[in-house]
Amino acid sequence: MIYLDNAASTRPDDEVLAAMAETARVHFANPAAAHAPAAAAARALAAARAEVAAALDVEAEQIVFTSGGTEADALGLLGAARAARGRHLVVGALEHPAVMRAVEALGSGGYTFDVIAPAPNGVLRAEDVAAAVRPDTAVVAVMLVQNELGTLQPVAEIARRLGAGPRRPHLHVDAVQGFGFLRLRPRTLGADTIALSAHKLHGPRGAGALWVRPGARLEPLWVGGGQERGLRGGTENLPALVGFARAVALARRALDGGADARVADLRDRLEVAAIAALAPIVPGVRPTVSGAPRAPHIASLAFPGLPAEPLLHALEARGVFASAGSACASRTAGPSPTLKAIGLDDRTGVLRLSLSRETIAADVDGAVAALVAAARELGGGAQPLAKRPAHG
Repeated sequence: MIYLDNAASTRPDDEVLAAMAETARVHFANPAAAHAPAAAAARALAAARAEVAAALDVEAEQIVFTSGGTEADALGLLGAARAARGRHLVVGALEHPAVMRAVEALGSGGYTFDVIAPAPNGVLRAEDVAAAVRPDTAVVAVMLVQNELGTLQPVAEIARRLGAGPRRPHLHVDAVQGFGFLRLRPRTLGADTIALSAHKLHGPRGAGALWVRPGARLEPLWVGGGQERGLRGGTENLPALVGFARAVALARRALDGGADARVADLRDRLEVAAIAALAPIVPGVRPTVSGAPRAPHIASLAFPGLPAEPLLHALEARGVFASAGSACASRTAGPSPTLKAIGLDDRTGVLRLSLSRETIAADVDGAVAALVAAARELGGGAQPLAKRPAHG
């Protein structure tokens, strides 16, 4: 198996799984209870929080644990909007559904919002975001790494243009795709809240966090027992959060060893080799976007005239697992708003091949060989096949 869908989810590291199993076995007590086993569980929770905070170079009390990136996005965006006086939002057109659906939910409740189109290279213009801000803007939401394209968004420049002071709108950043591959520093970004997820960096599903700037105002999504500074009621999923922390520690160690540069080299090798080999079969095959800074682990290739889903399934038949996108509606997922936003035409299929620190050169070479065989099987786009449900 050649697994190149790591932007969707990564394989949990064996150390992570071992830490989770040990935590579940030993620290089964509720961290909020008043006895010795509970105190031990509370110390394990505090250690996990400190590990995530250390990776961001922030204080531990600024970390609010959640059930994953989607909940962190909801708390950062909905919580900030409900705590603010204004009822206007600014959001990038490239946002993940976790953010966009939350914005739309606020819209159905009486808020207004502006959606900012990106440039054709898949990057928002900071000046366009700033120009959409009004006196009643409560929240600006811009992701750090676009999950389909891998492009880096100018978050720090947007924060600079938003200015400072009490009238500045809350800046929420979805950094789910960047955490683990980028050295993320909230103070440098200038954000007010930042959403993180464990399962993108070889941690477990069902664990995430929201960094909250000191002084930022949020309303909880629900009330409960006062856990997580009163922002996220409910007994914490301690085994998953310990696993999250272990994954963060391993990612930091890998970054210190140059994992980001090694993965970027493999991504470049994949793109160059694939385009060179596929050009005679699929005229016009190219990177989906170009001329923009990118995270190291996401390659996105555009195939003019070749539907993405048949290509995806032809790859799967050869043991290569990736993700597909299209600007036109598929039977299951519908059109990709991201691909439409960058002006991709309906006849161009897109594959996202996303790497991890476990990816090796043999995986890249095997994926290129499988792409060539799959494209030949499909006749370079001249023989469209019946659609099947999209993978992942």
